[in-house]
Amino acid sequence: MDIRAAVLEQGGIQHGFAAAQALQVRQVQLAPPGPGEVLIRMAAAGVCHSDLSVINGTRPRPVPMVLGHEASGYVEELGAGVDDLQRGDHVVCIFAPGCGHCLKCAEGRPALCTRAATHHGQGQLMTGHRRLSMDGQPVHHHVGVSAFATHAVLARPSLVRVDADLPPHISALFSCAMLTGAGAVFNTAKVMPGSTVAVFGLGGVGLSAVLGAVAAGAGQIIAIDPFDAKLQTALDMGATRAIKSDAHTVEAVRDLTGGGVDVAIELAGSVQALETAWGCTCRGGLTVTAGLPHPDARMSLNALQLVAEERTLRGSYIGSCVPQRDLPRMFALYAQGKLPVEKMLTHRLPLQDINLAMDRLDDGSAIRQIVEFT
Repeated sequence: MDIRAAVLEQGGIQHGFAAAQALQVRQVQLAPPGPGEVLIRMAAAGVCHSDLSVINGTRPRPVPMVLGHEASGYVEELGAGVDDLQRGDHVVCIFAPGCGHCLKCAEGRPALCTRAATHHGQGQLMTGHRRLSMDGQPVHHHVGVSAFATHAVLARPSLVRVDADLPPHISALFSCAMLTGAGAVFNTAKVMPGSTVAVFGLGGVGLSAVLGAVAAGAGQIIAIDPFDAKLQTALDMGATRAIKSDAHTVEAVRDLTGGGVDVAIELAGSVQALETAWGCTCRGGLTVTAGLPHPDARMSLNALQLVAEERTLRGSYIGSCVPQRDLPRMFALYAQGKLPVEKMLTHRLPLQDINLAMDRLDDGSAIRQIVEFT
């Protein structure tokens, strides 16, 4: 079938995405779902820094590629062997699914699935196939999703059915931002009531972490970012203090908390931000990072501190989540008003404005934007 999709044909574009037409909205061919695959009609897709990172080369991926990974839609067709979904089901897309059979999946860590990592790194679905083509040539899938398109074929593990009564522009935000940010709070950091928490980087994922810290009962939540508007949004979401990031951030946080926070969570994708988060963590504290810097980036830390202060540094990918378990829990918290994800939604736009959305993301004038399909 013919679909409309936003295609990246050349990476390494640093800025001015609308002027450069970095993503071309083109007619693309989508093959039917094969065994273990599902065709969905896309309803809503979030615009995330991970998409921007593919365009600017921070996260190199094979091209041409249809981008987009944070999304929700409706089932249109089922491939052979898929018997637990029905046409019309509301589903959320998962960019880090688990095969259910490898060692990491058996350990309950599907985000580290070796099969998914191998195929997604090659621009394939987890089934090992590509279902997109253009001008007779294959087009790569973005982490098994490719959501900036009217329709998509995904491997069955890349979908979670939404049983809650949620509009798609809300459910889509749970697909990446909330799983990653709140998941880092709930699963990776295991924030306890009364804990002191600092969140570095207040994009959609960072603000999801703020919401998660509020829901977890953190006693003090310090939001840190260079943009005043994002700091205000964090305060509106329940952060207890907001600090504009600068050369004195570590000193300010340590003075405010009497020696540093129990948990510092870095979500800016910046080595400098990660080193600052480490500096803001107290003796015996935990520093968590879910940011995705360039693969060549390196950080330095005081190795003596690591031992003498019993400090911990942990990575968190998709919030250390098991999506089939954690999404229903998060939807329940949303229904109770405890994860008001809509507060981070700044723009709703059509697919043809996707490059403008990337410019807004790049200059910090947007938090979460949603591409909506009619």
